[in-house]
This record gives sequence, C-alpha cells and structure tokens, in this order.
Amino acid sequence: MHAYAVLSNTAHAITDIELPTNEPTGTEVRLRVVRSGICHTDTHLREGYYDLGSRGRLNLVDRGMTYPMVMGHEVVGVVEAVGPDALGVQIGQTRLVFPWIGCGSCDACRAGHENLCPAPQNLGVARHGGYAEHISVPHPRYLLDIDGLDESWAATLACSGLTAYSAARKALPDTPTVPVVVIGAGGVGLTAIATLAALAALGHRAICAVDLQERNLDLARELGASTVIRADQDNVAAAITGALGGPVAAVIDFVNTGKTASVAFDILQKGGRMVQVGLFGGELIVPTALLTLKIITIQGSFVGSLGELGELVALAKTGALPHIPIIEGTLSASEVDAALDRLANGGVPGRIVLGAAASMS
Repeated sequence: MHAYAVLSNTAHAITDIELPTNEPTGTEVRLRVVRSGICHTDTHLREGYYDLGSRGRLNLVDRGMTYPMVMGHEVVGVVEAVGPDALGVQIGQTRLVFPWIGCGSCDACRAGHENLCPAPQNLGVARHGGYAEHISVPHPRYLLDIDGLDESWAATLACSGLTAYSAARKALPDTPTVPVVVIGAGGVGLTAIATLAALAALGHRAICAVDLQERNLDLARELGASTVIRADQDNVAAAITGALGGPVAAVIDFVNTGKTASVAFDILQKGGRMVQVGLFGGELIVPTALLTLKIITIQGSFVGSLGELGELVALAKTGALPHIPIIEGTLSASEVDAALDRLANGGVPGRIVLGAAASMS
C-alpha cells in the first residue's frame, strides 16, 4: 500500500513509500482510509521533538519512536478485512477510529483511560496511522459508528474534537455566567468553543476567546464566544480581566507557551483552574506562595478516553455541536507536507482534512 511517512529524525519531509498491506489476525481490523485529518501535533512529530524550555528537547527517538513513521490519527475508514476474533464489525461499514490506544493491561487501561497509559500504542505515533491507504486497528472496540455525520468533520472528532471535549469538561465552571477563557482559537480552540457552546444545554453561557488572528476571532463569535480579545496587546491579561469584569474561574490554553501559560495563571481568581493543552513548548515559572494562597489548580489535558469519544460522537449526532470550518484536500505526500507547513506557520482557520482520491470524487 501507499503510505506517506517521515523517514528518519533528520529527514523531515513526508515521503511516499510502499508498505505491506496487513492481513488481520485475532481481533484486528483493517480499514481503507477515506479521511485523514491533519493535526498540529504532527508538526512536532515531523520535527522529532517537543520543546521543554530550559530543559532542552524531548527527543522522540529517545522515547522509542521508530522510522519510517506514518503519522495521522484523525481517521475515518471503511472496514475492509477482519480477523477471526473481531466480533461486532462487518466489512463495508464506515467507522471513526479511536487512536489513543494503551497496553491494555495497566491500571489506567483497565479503568478505561488508555490515553493515560504509561506504555501507549497510539496510532499515528507508536503504530502506523492514517496518512496511508489502509490502517490496522487492534480491536473493534476502537471503531465508532458515525452514521449521519459528515465524514471529514467526523474525522476531526478523534483528536481535535476529543481534546477539546475533554478539556472543556475539566474546565467547565458550576455557575452558568462565570466565563471560561479559551486561549488560542485555531482548529482545536474553535472546537472547544463550539463544544462549550453545545454544553450550554447544561447551563453554561459565557465564553471568552483569545487569539492573534481577527479571522479566528470572527469564527469564534460565530461558534458561540460571547467575548473576544486580541492577543497582540502589551498587557493581554489586563485586557481579559478588564473585559470580563475581573479574574476568571477557568482558562483552557490551547497554545501553552511560557507566555500564554503566564497569562492563564495571572487572570485566575481564587480557586481557579488552568487546563493546559497546547504543545507549542516553553516553561511556566509561578510564584509558589500565590499558587497556595490562590488555591490554583494547574492541570494538563492530553486528548481523551474512548468513553469520552463515544460521548462526543453521541453529542455530534444530536446536532447540538456546531461544525468548525473544514479545509479539504487529497491525501498524498505533497499535500500532507504542505498542510503540516501551514499548521506550523499558524493561522489556519479551522481544520485540514485530506481524503483518498476515490472518496473525494
């Protein structure tokens, strides 16, 4: 099969390679890829490291990354072949793939939180992903029915949608009128705004979006943000608290640099929570006395669980979740590379999803 891969930790361009087409055994399922979303996380995987600020780099080869690496973890596919023990799935079914797969035996996995597994087997990271003609999934439980949903939009639910949903649920205040601040209104941040707006059915109403791009703020308004703030100000923290009438209860930071994390910390009220999601890199230095005196919670949030993705797909099927803009293209080495370049340069208004040529016609 054709696959579009990073060949090494020094050769970062996406290259068209040939890989064997897997014949499923046991509970395995092989799907023909019809949609594959392009995620900002893959820009870091393509470069081979994460920025740890003064601690240097987290090199992925030191974490067991092997090459060639076929990325892509926002995948919708058609079931093409099943192993003899793969029950409850049929050839020809269109399914969304849950990619955040664990070892299956640790406490986190047994509790249904495979995204917390210390030995992850994530598709598109530790195992070949969806920038290819086919993808292999170890068990049918990782396949979700998306009947009635647009395939391109549904693909984004596996990562950007799930990441936004999980972070929003962590940050959602009890009081309906207490603002949640969303820093970074790119693809994932816009999804979080749409999710928070959808969760308004539970009683929440106030969402403040912070971003550098006016077009992203316009989209944020359309998706439910009640307040928008330009991030290119001398004192953005003061601008946020001024617009909202004081410190806030919760911040979700989809950028998560040292600068944005500092803003998040500075705008929190007593008992406030900052949920840090982005992987742009850097470090946060905080006054430890204020951390105690303000009783602040700093929480990381990385993707979400299989159960949460099931909840999100069910919410999407109700029609309560607004669609974010989708930029479509054809799945190929050059288009994957170009899409990753666009994301690395910033300012993409929505999500990029590439489809197999036959499925896009």
